[in-house]
Amino acid sequence: MNDYQDYFDEVIEAHRLIEQWFALPQGNDALDNLLTRFSPRFSMITPLGRVLDFEALTALFKMAGGMKNGFRIELSELRGIDQHERGATVSYRERQVDATGLETDRRSTVVFARQVDGRVVWRHLHETFTGLIV
Repeated sequence: MNDYQDYFDEVIEAHRLIEQWFALPQGNDALDNLLTRFSPRFSMITPLGRVLDFEALTALFKMAGGMKNGFRIELSELRGIDQHERGATVSYRERQVDATGLETDRRSTVVFARQVDGRVVWRHLHETFTGLIV
């Protein structure tokens, strides 16, 4: 059985940082720390089908920093899909809620790349809404 714990830990830590970034105004150091988790070749398919690259993700984070008062993320159902010497693919469920009470629920699949130094980075992310709860 493969040990996916490093990858699960990365999902959890990245979402902790995203939650903080969206909820609280922070400096560029916090943004830089968050962005180093993503490959320069990062790609993403958003829940609405929009395709983002690293530059678009950076712009999204810059725009949204501190803009979601009371923003919270709850992760569950972390599962390993595949693991190999250069990385892994995992899935998870993500529920988001903000101070207005807007709540979203999504399932996500992420492809991780393991760098030569052993560091894990986000290479591709695909999110799908499972429902909008108001």
